[in-house]
Amino acid sequence: MAKQNVAEQFVDILVRAGVRRLYGVVGDSLNPVVDAIRRTPDIDWIQVRHEEVAAFAAGAEAQITGRLTACAGSCGPGNLHLINGLYDAHRSMAPVLALASHIPSSEIGLGYFQETHPDRLFSECSHYSELISNPRQMPRLLQTAIQHAVGQSGVSVVSLPGDIASEPAPDTAWQTALVTSRPTVRPGDTEIDALVRMVDEADRVTLFCGSGTAGAHPEVMQFAERVKAPVGHALRGKEWIQYDNPFDVGMSGLLGYGAAYEATHECDLLILLGTDFPYNAFLPDDVKIVQVDVRPERLGRRSKLDLAVWGDVRETLRCLTPRVRAKTDRRFLDRMLKKHADALEGVVKAYTRKVEKHVPIHPEYVASVLDELADDDAVFTVDTGMCNVWAARYITPNGRRRIIGSFSHGSMANALPQAIGAQFTDRRRQVISMSGDGGFSMLMGDFLTLVQYDLPVKIVLFDNSSLGMVELEMLVSGLPSYGTTNHNPDFAAVARAAGAYGVRVEKPKQLAGALKDAFKHKGPALVDIVTDPNALSIPPKISREMVSGFALSASKIVLDGGVGRMLQMARSNLRNVPRP
Repeated sequence: MAKQNVAEQFVDILVRAGVRRLYGVVGDSLNPVVDAIRRTPDIDWIQVRHEEVAAFAAGAEAQITGRLTACAGSCGPGNLHLINGLYDAHRSMAPVLALASHIPSSEIGLGYFQETHPDRLFSECSHYSELISNPRQMPRLLQTAIQHAVGQSGVSVVSLPGDIASEPAPDTAWQTALVTSRPTVRPGDTEIDALVRMVDEADRVTLFCGSGTAGAHPEVMQFAERVKAPVGHALRGKEWIQYDNPFDVGMSGLLGYGAAYEATHECDLLILLGTDFPYNAFLPDDVKIVQVDVRPERLGRRSKLDLAVWGDVRETLRCLTPRVRAKTDRRFLDRMLKKHADALEGVVKAYTRKVEKHVPIHPEYVASVLDELADDDAVFTVDTGMCNVWAARYITPNGRRRIIGSFSHGSMANALPQAIGAQFTDRRRQVISMSGDGGFSMLMGDFLTLVQYDLPVKIVLFDNSSLGMVELEMLVSGLPSYGTTNHNPDFAAVARAAGAYGVRVEKPKQLAGALKDAFKHKGPALVDIVTDPNALSIPPKISREMVSGFALSASKIVLDGGVGRMLQMARSNLRNVPRP
């Protein structure tokens, strides 16, 4: 058997680590690796049209599967295009290995054509970024990179010159077992003892949950029942904690709704569970705060803590719940549940009058119909901007649906690329990209990737011909909107020209039928929905600080909109409140 070269060894190690696809754009410095993939049956090369899409797709696949994924870019400009998607994956804690191929090793540092220094460039958006300058660094360096990505839940980058990739690899016998999953982390006894005392001493406890509550829904509900605590969430916690939750009081933050803000401020003990919620203007400064997180560097960086607990949310609650005294006083919980229901009743009324006749179509109505028609296990990928608002308020989680977005990095144009990665994990699962016209048009070249691979992604395009969230920010800040208007084509016609299914919707009565037809279509489909650019009214009085500082009134006044089926859940929870 011929001796492996470095590229072949590189690909073999990726396969051993569970990588099934490498997303990227081919280029000469990548040729040895791409050819090795061509000859390896257990891994596929996924050809996208832009490397940024490759990184977003890999990040989404990692979030759906929990496994290591990979992307690649050729030397110089090719791998530079990865950087935005890698930032998003890193901040989303998605385990991604990025291959940044490099110029010939003999030319590094000499101003060669397309020269950059990727090992330096990617250092801020990765846990590990190193250059393979000698074949003898393999396989140890790649294994180290993989274990950083998996062990720390983020990005690792390996820079590899094309000539080094073609050289003979060292003996593979040195290879060791790879770490491909994370352990659970139990807090120390001292922290658990202190937390038990604080919970027992508190009269009013509130839980505020983030994405770190993934897999801990039963434990959170059991603890909330034991201490009679209202449960609020951040946007990234919505899919994990809102469903089947009789203690739900909504979401806090710029897109918030319900009574989450009041519950976090009117308690005497606030417990932050698995959240790195960045908007400290929404957090109280006059109540005791405990934070539980598996990432110790996040403890206390948003608010002053009375106790920091390093541990998984699930393991922490498993240790905590049996030890705390059961509380019997429900008055605080019931008051927050009533406030939550009342708040939702108030905001729904403004968005339920004549929406089925309103032209241009209310985007809230689109999101509501979409929520009703989508599969119970659908994956929604959500563009940054107003699509975040519609997803936060209308997409109903149930424990099986997934909602993926650029919720921490806040990049435009993420929904379509993330839908590509999500759909590759399972062609039979419904994947819906909630795209804005601004985000979609930014990376719409990769709509052709859907066509090329016949991926059955459904693009639901909220087409208001504007950068809606930016326009809103300008107007609330007292500035005239400028540079926010898009002159758009008929996107459905563009989809059909590309060889996909496309339909344009301009009247509300056409909407449900168009979505049903698109969902039935076996291949990629785009539904171009002309929506009202003035869907959100601007109040007459609001301070600049409310937007620039993401203060309370920005979400409560500016973004008070409908909330879909969440109102039904709030009403149901109220019916379960014991009556005297």
